[in-house]
Amino acid sequence: MTTNKSHIRDYVWKRMEEEKIGRFPFPLQNRIPNFKSAEKAAAHVTTLSAYRDAEAVKVNPDAPQLPLRAQVLIDGKTLLVPTPRLKAGFIQVKPEWVPRGEEKKAASLTHMKRYGKELSLSDIPRIDLIVVGSVAVHKDGRRLGKGEGYADREYAILTELGNPKVPVVTTIHSVQLVEADIPIEAYDLTTDWIATENEIFSTNTPYPKPTGIDWNQVTEGEKEEMPVLAEISRLVESTKWPPS
Repeated sequence: MTTNKSHIRDYVWKRMEEEKIGRFPFPLQNRIPNFKSAEKAAAHVTTLSAYRDAEAVKVNPDAPQLPLRAQVLIDGKTLLVPTPRLKAGFIQVKPEWVPRGEEKKAASLTHMKRYGKELSLSDIPRIDLIVVGSVAVHKDGRRLGKGEGYADREYAILTELGNPKVPVVTTIHSVQLVEADIPIEAYDLTTDWIATENEIFSTNTPYPKPTGIDWNQVTEGEKEEMPVLAEISRLVESTKWPPS
């Protein structure tokens, strides 16, 4: 039986609180929850051939993925991070722009703009691996974020811009793995790999990923809140995108 998404989120947040798994920032509710041993989950991601071969990696800006963002720079890869609520699109940080030993600082949301730069849509490089945060994940790749749909939309935007289909991985604590029947819509992003503090495994997800932006789901208000959407919309309407 399918379970309400908000009930699943509340269950995970509450369990993380009760078992004292979460860590700063608090409260855990209404955010991608940070968790103890996030560094171990990040380390598991680096064992993937998809990670080793990647030149550019997009990672969400939330706290539990900070260790992985820093590792991307340490490993000499280009880091792409969506700005909060996609207000300014994406920030790019190249490893050569970061002095040795300052990778964690450069990967933090507070200091990232000092080391990197915001990109226009035409300047976004090919992204080889995508890392998303999650509140809850099913072993078959279905996931729940905090409920605002940004990871789904970011993937759709990159697809709309012509980025090829690439693997998606999420890092979570093992208690965030749920057996509940997570509802899924056509625009929901699924994960190909799940990394916990204990292991990393393939989901072999049977669910297709978004193939682009469903413009019927985009309101004028969202275009105002996320200028990147308005920019893509103009490109699409002018038939200048995607480039041939």
